[in-house]
Amino acid sequence: MDAKDNTAQKSSPAYRLATLDPDFLLGDSMRGVRLQLEYQKVEERLRAWAIRSVIVVFGSARVLSGGSADPAHSTAPLPHRAVPRPGRQSEIWYEEARKFGRIASERGGALRSDHGARDNVIATGGGPGLMEAANRGALEAGAPSIGFNIVLPNEQEPNAYTTPDLTFRFHYFAVRKMHFAMRANALVVFPGGFGTLDELFELLTLIQTRKSPRVPVVLVDKKYWEQVINFDTLAKEGMIDRADLDLFSYAVDAEAAWACIVKDGLKIDPSSPPP
Repeated sequence: MDAKDNTAQKSSPAYRLATLDPDFLLGDSMRGVRLQLEYQKVEERLRAWAIRSVIVVFGSARVLSGGSADPAHSTAPLPHRAVPRPGRQSEIWYEEARKFGRIASERGGALRSDHGARDNVIATGGGPGLMEAANRGALEAGAPSIGFNIVLPNEQEPNAYTTPDLTFRFHYFAVRKMHFAMRANALVVFPGGFGTLDELFELLTLIQTRKSPRVPVVLVDKKYWEQVINFDTLAKEGMIDRADLDLFSYAVDAEAAWACIVKDGLKIDPSSPPP
């Protein structure tokens, strides 16, 4: 009697190894597992680099090097339909973010190359604009820096200045935000739009509700921020406590931003070079 052919059994999706079955892994029932994997992959890589803490830098993707309106001046494509912001002020913001990335990397502890932990490593959203500028400054200081990129309907690409081994891509905004918050020793926010505001208020809310430790938060260019958000009205209307206005400070440039976060309690490894 001939043996029955088992091709149908072996080609069935049910027969696939679970770890090699994309239909199963990408299904609704595995969302919790995917969240865990996305968290754990990044966590293991950061631990391998002995990164104990970061300085998070946010800012617009549309502010290009030289204040140019030409997207070719960026090392990563701009978001879909985003128009580069031209003009002298854009150039100033870009250069100050670049300078801050260098200053923080040189003075904060990111340059340590022995078996000790690295502190205050620059971490950005990994894209173009002011994110690129901060990562670029860190690279110019000879320090590693992190890019926490996010998958969008029109794919975001990483800028060319993040450390390749520390350039990550997230599907879930929530896990990305968790990695920003977990090691944050300070938050420095340059002018930006919806994404920058989202990340700023996420961190401020965590600090206000004591879900995260109090860390220095600095907004660069007070004139810009006071035009965009009337924090004082929030306090006057009783939407926040007057004391909540002390959760952040303003700075005019990179040096002032560094001085501000140090004054507000930035933790610096004693073996790092002095300011």
